[in-house]
Amino acid sequence: MATAEHLKSLIKAHIEHDDERFKTVVLQIAAYEAKLGHETLARELKQYAGKVCTSKGNIFRFNQQNSMLLMTLPSDRLADLVVSKELLERIERILDEYRNRYRLEKYGLSNRRKILIEGKPGTGKTFTASVIASELNLPLYTVQMDKVVTKFMGETSTKLRQVFDSVATSTGVYFFDEFDAIGADRNLDNEVGEARRILNSFLQFIEQDISESIIIAATNNSKLLDQALFRRFDDVLHYSIPSEDEICRLFDLKLKSFNTNYCISHVLVEHAIGLSHAEIIHVCDDAIKDAILRNGVINDRLLAKFIDDRRSAYSTKDA
Repeated sequence: MATAEHLKSLIKAHIEHDDERFKTVVLQIAAYEAKLGHETLARELKQYAGKVCTSKGNIFRFNQQNSMLLMTLPSDRLADLVVSKELLERIERILDEYRNRYRLEKYGLSNRRKILIEGKPGTGKTFTASVIASELNLPLYTVQMDKVVTKFMGETSTKLRQVFDSVATSTGVYFFDEFDAIGADRNLDNEVGEARRILNSFLQFIEQDISESIIIAATNNSKLLDQALFRRFDDVLHYSIPSEDEICRLFDLKLKSFNTNYCISHVLVEHAIGLSHAEIIHVCDDAIKDAILRNGVINDRLLAKFIDDRRSAYSTKDA
């Protein structure tokens, strides 16, 4: 049956007329019951959750208790995440350990739930956080860094404490994007005393955290981060520009729903080398929209045109 914390959360959500929160707790209970082998009950609870409110899918909503958090209920699946085999295995391990965290606890072990993701923009860091939340039936709380980091001394640390209070009381996946804003190396010459205090506060909060939430921090450059951060995370995932195989899989994944007969050529794959995951997805979306609006078809020439458009967008950019 539901835990005492689940029941308290349900009652609180009902009193505050927070339908989104109520639905989230019901889904958490369903996931809990499924892990106990109560599949029928879990299925019924999920059906009830679907009737709680009319909004569904990726609807963004600020947490009513904490405006620094933007909550979504993602529906992305692991099968849609195109990464290397090694990365996929490590993400599957994170999911497997979370689902079996109570078994691990019996042996005095804890599951991986503090994750650092490093990689160039557009390589799938944010999408990974969304996939992990969706696969575990958890809400995704994106930390609004512009609301956390302020110019007033001591205020950022206070706001970080409020974020970690939510981590402890509202189970979910908490995503810190652009993490360098609070995790920059304390030894950098341009780092002032307040920045060091912010990082020290984060180190303290993440080390003390023993909740069931998953914490994911993402950065475009791990070299900017303080070395003390790395031992606070259970796993570090390094993302890179897609390989030729990943490029093929991305094109296939995005185009097969629109044109099942199209088969990407090796020449086009080579032409796309160097683009990020996000840029290739944009190329596919542009090609699909063009084919729809012009009653045309998707072919190598059309895709090559949009690949060139993507490249030209950066060709005049000064470093």
